[in-house]
Amino acid sequence: MNSVVIVSDSHGLTNELLEIKERHDPTYFIHCGDSELHPDSKELGGYIKVGGNCDFDPQFPDDQIVQVGDLTFYVTHGHLYNVKMNLMKLAYRAEEVQANVVCFGHSHVAGAEKIDQQLFINPGSIRMPRNRPDKTYAIVTWNTKEDISVTFYNTNGEVVEDMTYHTEL
Repeated sequence: MNSVVIVSDSHGLTNELLEIKERHDPTYFIHCGDSELHPDSKELGGYIKVGGNCDFDPQFPDDQIVQVGDLTFYVTHGHLYNVKMNLMKLAYRAEEVQANVVCFGHSHVAGAEKIDQQLFINPGSIRMPRNRPDKTYAIVTWNTKEDISVTFYNTNGEVVEDMTYHTEL
């Protein structure tokens, strides 16, 4: 089974990023930006990472494309695509790079939804969540494109039950 841990908008937190890495053993870790840490910090070690609007080091890329098993992940923060307005610009970009799964942050609003044949995942924020009290991150797991699950966790490692999402691509 493939799995990817997705974190975003940690805004300077360090212990939480280390705890998440110790707690899980996925195929990959992804950080969708606004870590406010140095790209080479130990806390971001092992994460595929992008820069957000609060990350000023030019070593952070604006986006990354990662192949994990049979899925292509597009990772960006979201501020360059106006994700607080809607996902249209982000969807166009994800289609251009032929991504199956789109990981982004910026809004601090956790959620997962399928639009056409793409799965959009915003893990929320592990520091300053919006629209709910839980400080969250997400884990996407799959064996095949026909059986994909997104599970949200709080910073204590507990499943946020009402946010679990299942789909097929």
